[in-house]
Amino acid sequence: MPTKDTSTRTSRLEARVAPETLALVKRAAEIQGRSVSDFVVAAAQEAAKRAIEDAQMIRFSLEGQEAFFEAITNMRPVPDGFRKAVRRHRELIRDVR
Repeated sequence: MPTKDTSTRTSRLEARVAPETLALVKRAAEIQGRSVSDFVVAAAQEAAKRAIEDAQMIRFSLEGQEAFFEAITNMRPVPDGFRKAVRRHRELIRDVR
């Protein structure tokens, strides 16, 4: 069970839920030996992390996978003009920093 760090808890989160939902959450928190607040915060953090990870994951259809594989295995040479442009861009950015 994670340790509770209340020293950094400065924001408040409120939610209205059905009585059945509250009873379910209370029971789950009790089983884990946590307060309802701690249980809800931990569950919300885990759900938020999963949602962010899912959103950042690239998913391709079978056709998309094949096209991606084809593109990276049969790459065309980079044109000299593009290489020069990238080099110049890096110089400009370095000068700005």
